[in-house]
Amino acid sequence: MRASARKQRTKPILGRVLSEPRTAEDERENANARTSNFSKFPPQTHALSLSLSTPAFFLIRPEEEKATEKEDKRSKMAVAMPTLSLLLLVFFLAAWPIFSSPVQDPEGVVHEVHQSIANATRNRRGLGYLSCGTGNPIDDCWRCDPNWEKNRQRLADCAIGFGKNAVGGRDGRIYVVTDSGDDDPVNPKPGTIRHAVIQDEPLWIIFQRDMSIQLKEELIMNSFKTLDGRGASVHIAGGPCITVQFVTNIIIHGLHIHDCKQGGNANVRSSPRHYGWRTISDGDGVSIFGGSHIWVDHCSLSNCKDGLIDAIEGSTAITISNNYMTHHDKVMLLGHSDSYTRDKNMQVTIAFNHFGEGLVQRMPRCRHGYFHVVNNDYTHWEMYAIGGSADPTINSQGNRFTAPDKRFSKEVTKHEVAPQSEWRNWNWRSEGDLLLNGAFFTPSGAGASSSYAKASSLGARPSSLVGTITGNAGTLGCKKGSRC
Repeated sequence: MRASARKQRTKPILGRVLSEPRTAEDERENANARTSNFSKFPPQTHALSLSLSTPAFFLIRPEEEKATEKEDKRSKMAVAMPTLSLLLLVFFLAAWPIFSSPVQDPEGVVHEVHQSIANATRNRRGLGYLSCGTGNPIDDCWRCDPNWEKNRQRLADCAIGFGKNAVGGRDGRIYVVTDSGDDDPVNPKPGTIRHAVIQDEPLWIIFQRDMSIQLKEELIMNSFKTLDGRGASVHIAGGPCITVQFVTNIIIHGLHIHDCKQGGNANVRSSPRHYGWRTISDGDGVSIFGGSHIWVDHCSLSNCKDGLIDAIEGSTAITISNNYMTHHDKVMLLGHSDSYTRDKNMQVTIAFNHFGEGLVQRMPRCRHGYFHVVNNDYTHWEMYAIGGSADPTINSQGNRFTAPDKRFSKEVTKHEVAPQSEWRNWNWRSEGDLLLNGAFFTPSGAGASSSYAKASSLGARPSSLVGTITGNAGTLGCKKGSRC
């Protein structure tokens, strides 16, 4: 396979461009904003966040007020009773809580710190972006804005997890796809999705109307691109689908991706200056190959030839969130092979997804690397839900697992291709998961929180809230002029 190398930016002839790129002054403001404590927010939201934030560090809890009142009473007793014995008694009573308080577990302290940071970040984002209060930090960041259609690129500031720094085409122009055709994968027509994704400059790509796009070959994306299906029903189906190969900063949002086929044995363009021969592709819905800073959000995926979303060959900094996945066998592969050790640096967040009807296995199947599986709803699987080999670290938190009725398919986990003497040392844990209908999770490894530091990317919400958090997984029916 050939990489889509990033070239010097030119000004291509686009099908239809709505907005101009940010000016040099804008870029300086962005650089200053990125170095501030509120780096995920536009400058105009800083004052709002500060003015509305509760000064939590200056509040006194009721317990502390009572303790203060007790200390005052004890001081008064000491003054009123001058005898030495009474003074000693007061001292003893005041000091007793100090000597009797248990020492806090260091791992518990670390967990509380991470949780408080996550909560503060979530609350700050909510205030800055008109929080809906659903408990889903991504959706609360943008969905309550009735002017979302005019502020599309704000979505890039709402990412979470290991892929939170994926900006996509946030800093570029808006490109409107007006043509659903894909007649020539080497010389794509302006106005088509292929013409948009191969450009060198950052682009936020939207769709003029409802479309069903049947690609002739893989859609090979260039860096700094967003595919934004909001406001239209956009299906990529019936042919090869999306390939993210050796590129960075990609956002894929709001698309129906299904019935993807193999492609290849053909020339395909990957940039304005390069096209090359492609061998037979796997037939994935979204294939991430050596990519970084990738965010796949609010897509509906089903029934592809190979995987729905696969990430291999050194890919990392990925978030897969708010997706609805159905009717598929091997859902998600993360890691190329047991022998491909470059995947040891892989970090993937899988959050707020609904794994629904007709799914069989690999939700996900992990190799090497670090994987945070948090607040997902698993309502169907036939073989298992989460599996892996080659010593991956899997941190499962706050998920809801509903086992199938089949007697021998109740186990959530599958430790692949290794004897128990080997896999018992792999770090897999279940923390706060809700296990229903006989579901059970087989943990392994040391169990210490420090072992999961690289597999922790956000604060998990209670599993009792999963139904609410994932209730709108998949594509959204966004209408212009109203909340999405």
